[in-house]
Amino acid sequence: MAMKLKILGAGREVGRAAVALEIGEEYILFDYGVTFDERDIPQLPLVVPPSRVKALLVSHSHLDHIGAIPMLYISAKPRAYASYLTYRISKVMLEDFLKLSSYYLPFEHVELDAFLDNVSILKYNSSVEIDKRYTVETSNAGHIPGSMIFTVDTGRKRIIYTGDVNTIDTRLVAGADTSRLEGDVLIIEGTYGDLDHPDRGDVERQFIESIKEVVENGGTVLVPAFSLGRAQEILALLAEKVPYMDVKYDGMIKPITEIMLEDKRNIRRSDLLEKAIETFQPVRGWSERRKVWREPGVIVASAGMLKGGPSLYYIKRLASDKNSAVFLVSFQAPNTPGRMLLEEGTFMDKGPRVVARVEWFDFSSHAGVSGLLEIVKSVKNLERVIVIHSDSDTADRFVSRIREELGLEAYAPSMGESIDI
Repeated sequence: MAMKLKILGAGREVGRAAVALEIGEEYILFDYGVTFDERDIPQLPLVVPPSRVKALLVSHSHLDHIGAIPMLYISAKPRAYASYLTYRISKVMLEDFLKLSSYYLPFEHVELDAFLDNVSILKYNSSVEIDKRYTVETSNAGHIPGSMIFTVDTGRKRIIYTGDVNTIDTRLVAGADTSRLEGDVLIIEGTYGDLDHPDRGDVERQFIESIKEVVENGGTVLVPAFSLGRAQEILALLAEKVPYMDVKYDGMIKPITEIMLEDKRNIRRSDLLEKAIETFQPVRGWSERRKVWREPGVIVASAGMLKGGPSLYYIKRLASDKNSAVFLVSFQAPNTPGRMLLEEGTFMDKGPRVVARVEWFDFSSHAGVSGLLEIVKSVKNLERVIVIHSDSDTADRFVSRIREELGLEAYAPSMGESIDI
C-alpha cells in the first residue's frame, strides 16, 4: 500500500502547519493550522476529505497549528489526539479566534464543539493504537506546556513529527525529550534553521536590568507578549527576579494561565507561575486599564505583535513618554505593527514616532539551528528529513547543513507537494 506525505500547509512558510500522512485511501493528519495575510485575514490550509481522516494529531494549541481544525468537523467527526493542556487551551484559543475572525471562517461554534467532543487525551511517553493498525507514541516537544512530538508506526515505516520544538529548559517546560526517538522519516520544523539564539541567561539578565532602569526612573514598561506561552514565561521570570515590583497583566493571559495551573506536573516551575498569579494583579476592565499605565511598573499584555488587544491601547498612551519603554519579547512577523516599530520607530502607517525606549529581547520558544541539528542526530535509524515551518531561504540553508554535516537525505517541500515514503 502506497504511503505519501502531503504538505497541506507550512511548506516553505512559517505557520499554517498541516501535514497529511496518506496511507492508501486514509489519512493521519499532523496539525491543521492557519496563517494570516497582510490584512490579518486567516489563510487556510489545503484540504483532504475529512471522512478519510483516521486520526488528527494536535501538537500544541497555537493558532498556526489548530486554527483550521473545526473545518474537519463540518462533514465528519474524526478522532483527535492531544495532551490535556492542548485540549483545554485550544478551546480558549479557538473561541477567541471565532470572536475576532468569524467573518472569514467557514466554521462556527458547532464545529468547534464537535472537535472538542472527539478529542482523546494523551500523556507524555505513552502510546495509543488507531484502528488496531497504527501506533502513535508521544514525547515532550519543549515548545509550550502540552506540546508533543508524535511518532506514528504504520507497521512498515515510522514517521516522526516534531511540531514546534525547543531544546532548552525554560521556566514553563523542560527541553524536548528526544531520548526515545526512532524513525525512518523525520518531519521537523525549521523556523530558525539558519541561526542560533543568544544565551537565555544573558537575555534574561539584560531584560531584568532594563526593566529596573525604566521603573526606577519613574517609567512604565509595556511588555507585549503572546498570551499563550510567552506571557507566562515572562511573568514567571518577573516573579523570580523582581517580585516586589508593581506588575500587571492584561488580555487573555489570565484564563490561559489558570488552565496551565490545572496541570502543574507539566509546568517545569509551576511554583513561579503560581507566585506570579498570587503576587501580580490582572487588569479587570476598562476602568483599571485607563489607570495602570500612568503609574511606574510593568504591564504584560497581549497581543505580542501589537496587532490588537490591550497592548495596542497601552502603546498609544506610552509612545510619547521618554521615561517609559516598550520591550518586545515575541517574534515580530513582517508587516506587523511590532516589526514596524522595530524597523521604522512607529507602529502605524504615517503614525507619530515612538519616543519611549524600544527594545527586543529574544525569548524564542523555538530551537535554534544547533538544537535542531541535535534533534536530527538523536533519531535512531533515520533515513530522511522533511523540513517544514520555515521560509524558503532558511529551509534551504537548513537542508544543506543536514546533508553536509549529517549525511542524510533532506528536503524542504512546497505547499501542495506529495512525497513518496
